[in-house]
Amino acid sequence: MENPLRARARADRLIGYWLTTASPMVTEIAAGAGFDWLLVDMEHAPNDLGDIVHHLRAAAAGGNAEPVVRMPVNDAVMVKRLLDAGARSLMFPNVQNADEARAAVAATRYPPDGIRGFSTVSRATRFGRLKDYAPRACETIYVIVQVETSQAIDNAAEIAAVEGVDCVFVGPNDLAANMGHLGKASAPEVQRKILDALAAIRSKGKRAGLLDYNVDSARKMFDAGFGLIAVGGDSGSIARAMDDLVARFRQGSQGNVNLG
Repeated sequence: MENPLRARARADRLIGYWLTTASPMVTEIAAGAGFDWLLVDMEHAPNDLGDIVHHLRAAAAGGNAEPVVRMPVNDAVMVKRLLDAGARSLMFPNVQNADEARAAVAATRYPPDGIRGFSTVSRATRFGRLKDYAPRACETIYVIVQVETSQAIDNAAEIAAVEGVDCVFVGPNDLAANMGHLGKASAPEVQRKILDALAAIRSKGKRAGLLDYNVDSARKMFDAGFGLIAVGGDSGSIARAMDDLVARFRQGSQGNVNLG
């Protein structure tokens, strides 16, 4: 079965949702909300390898959104274990150059095309029941590499040109910090660098991704040519909803009502 993110490569707007609460129930809820893909974070969230299987099950039960797992580090052993656990779309953080991109791809491929170890009874093979999993594994695996520094942006075209890289994803917040604009991803210099990355990625015929939680800004970035954009996240959504609920009750309280 072809990976749905690759199968929809001609779709120009695939909206995603970032999951950092480490709650499979939230993953299940998000999977049914209408998003095209979900990012299950292991880099900046307390998800361990064992948790990922629960997120994958929750996503499958909740809807059709494709779960993408962002690893905590670009490590071939972690890649092998995640793929064997049933993940099929992976995000590699902080890829700096084409060599690192090639290493990422190699970790997802069986020999002679890569270095992935082989297991006949993994969850990915449905415990040995999918007899043709190995020869068709590449069809199911989607590789996203993140560029998050000025150096990586300068190398974006070479990174995008690596065979097996499906999407190059710009990390705006780390890029801003790297450029001396900590917490200010909207700074003009940062935005120009993001558009530089977009042009380089698209010049190699690859899909470009981005994280942008501002609806108006995200729409502009889709119009500019980004194909995958994470337009929200669970922690922020929950926090804002709670804050709004408390604020509405406090503003509407009268007399001796005390909600504090």
